[in-house]
Amino acid sequence: MAAADDLKFQEFDDAANLLAANPDATTISIDEPVEIPKNQHGRLQEPGREEDDELLGTDDSDKTELLAGQKKSAPFWTFEYYQTFFDVDTYQVLDRIKGSVFPVPGKNFVRLYIRSNPDLYGPFWICATLVFTIAVSGNLSNFFIHLGKPTYHYVPEFRKVSIAATTIYAYAWLVPLALWGFLMWRNSKVMNIVSYSFLEIVCVYGYSLFVYIPTAILWIIPQKVVRWVLVMFSLCLSGSVLVMTFWPAVRDDNRRIALATMGTIVLLHALLAVGCLAYFFDAPELDFPAPIIPTHNGTTVITKSQ
Repeated sequence: MAAADDLKFQEFDDAANLLAANPDATTISIDEPVEIPKNQHGRLQEPGREEDDELLGTDDSDKTELLAGQKKSAPFWTFEYYQTFFDVDTYQVLDRIKGSVFPVPGKNFVRLYIRSNPDLYGPFWICATLVFTIAVSGNLSNFFIHLGKPTYHYVPEFRKVSIAATTIYAYAWLVPLALWGFLMWRNSKVMNIVSYSFLEIVCVYGYSLFVYIPTAILWIIPQKVVRWVLVMFSLCLSGSVLVMTFWPAVRDDNRRIALATMGTIVLLHALLAVGCLAYFFDAPELDFPAPIIPTHNGTTVITKSQ
């Protein structure tokens, strides 16, 4: 049986004194575990690649997307399926609008604003607002240009609404569809770093059109120089959002194909702006027929406008 002194708490000497007394003793060092970062790479990454890694996502983000996909398992013919595309609050929409109007150089619009929760609410209403803004502003511009001419009688051109709606919505849906198909095809040929879903591309295109809403209102000013300056300014803002978003998806491809893709994106965006300005605001003046004024003796007098 152990003695009573053996059961008492004892004070041990320092490790150095113990080792000096018994050099053959075995020592064990217990340190705190060192955490190894999950995303630590063996080599230094090039500038601009960190954003691409974040766009690809980690294992945790993959699990989150998988769980999100399990939650959105409603059939596509039900209302609940499409409700998820409009599940966004006002603050998110305003934040994305500000991001499209004031793009941050070197930052990806999808990574900053869209990827967490892509939506169709903002793009739908931005396109609808732009349609009516262009149609109404075009009618007002035509009215102010011919205001004061005795031969001019204002008649609202409601057909401009349908033409503007067809143009805007076709651009906001067909161009992203073609771009998404092209990127999917190139991803099967080349292992690109960044890829986007169709919903994310539609979201980027929809929000990039917001800057044209105030621009269309200012196009009422009957000065061609002012109008073209506004076109170039708006095109630079919205075009830069598209370039900074889609350049990471094509820059690892063939150099000519990458430049041709970006050139096509910017060209189509410019054609939309210039086409709307030329058709709805810079339409050629029409020669209105001179009014016929009947006289009391049965003859008619045709007045000629100067």
